[in-house]
Amino acid sequence: MLQGILNYAHELLKECVHPNETVIDATCGNGNDTVFLSKLVGEHGLVLGFDIQEQAINNTKQKLKENNCDNVKLILDSHANADTYLSTDTEQSIAGAIFNLGYLPKSDKSIITQGHTTMTAINKILQRLKENGIIVLVIYHGHPGGKEEKDIILDKVSKLDQKKYTVLKHEFLNQANTPPFLVAIQKR
Repeated sequence: MLQGILNYAHELLKECVHPNETVIDATCGNGNDTVFLSKLVGEHGLVLGFDIQEQAINNTKQKLKENNCDNVKLILDSHANADTYLSTDTEQSIAGAIFNLGYLPKSDKSIITQGHTTMTAINKILQRLKENGIIVLVIYHGHPGGKEEKDIILDKVSKLDQKKYTVLKHEFLNQANTPPFLVAIQKR
């Protein structure tokens, strides 16, 4: 049976992320991916959760509390600044990251992720991504500004060195209303 985009994103992360590792939720939103990552890395792992909206951070705090997750550091800042929150220890690597691009559901639809900040975040995470680590992007592009972000990301990730990274695009072809699709970047 074919899985939905978010379920597939989680399956890809499960294959690459292990207990006790560090991961990033680049867009906390309502906290669903943050909780998933928290359980994936276990009590001795670390999740760095980013969002630029206080409402998203508060939603995620509540979801984490409901699920007894205490291995998460929530950060009210752009994912483009992810590197400033990583240990200065060059040995700290990132096992995986997830981005849900677009806007916070049930919120102000004018506050959206932007292609240039998303690519800045991707590039910074790639520098710390472990071998076989993965970045998963769920790209919602059926809103004002979504096409521009989608185009920037697809242009940049399609040019990543194939000797260093494998880049996958996964999408449904027969669904109406500009369905989201997934891009995964795995470090070789």
